[in-house]
Amino acid sequence: MGRLTTIGNYQLIDPKFRKNSRRYLFQCSLAGATILIILVFLDVITHTAIIATLGASAFVVFTMPQSYSSQLRPLLGGYLIGISVGCICYLLSCAWFLMPVLLTQRTSYIVFGALAVGVAILLMTITNSEHPPAVGMALGLVLNEWDCYTLVFILAAVTFMAGVREILKKQLINLR
Repeated sequence: MGRLTTIGNYQLIDPKFRKNSRRYLFQCSLAGATILIILVFLDVITHTAIIATLGASAFVVFTMPQSYSSQLRPLLGGYLIGISVGCICYLLSCAWFLMPVLLTQRTSYIVFGALAVGVAILLMTITNSEHPPAVGMALGLVLNEWDCYTLVFILAAVTFMAGVREILKKQLINLR
């Protein structure tokens, strides 16, 4: 390639981009459109960590559609585990009977946030449903405000991403 696309031995632009530029633009636009829809329905200020995990999932699903983490089992299974563990750890972080042990609500969020990450990773690896952004969902649910509507919407958004990936599977390529 030319001088502008390499520095030493490092490629600045993926050599596949020139050949597949339309697919790159299409798949990245799908990811952006998915997040646009999510941002319209979720409160950007209140649900920051939750939206960030969905953004990371959009990256995985639309730039690496043939990877294991983009398949239905790890995508949906990972989020079901992340949501379940996050909800349980959030409820425990607010439990009045634990306050004398943990001293402050902040300490409780820290302890149960870390626990949520560890337990979610364990359960995802045991069940073969590893989707790294969904671990962030477990942490996000401990640290952010949410309600049942938010949980339903998250699952709908993940299902939507999986559906788009499935419908367009033959048109999507791994961009890396």
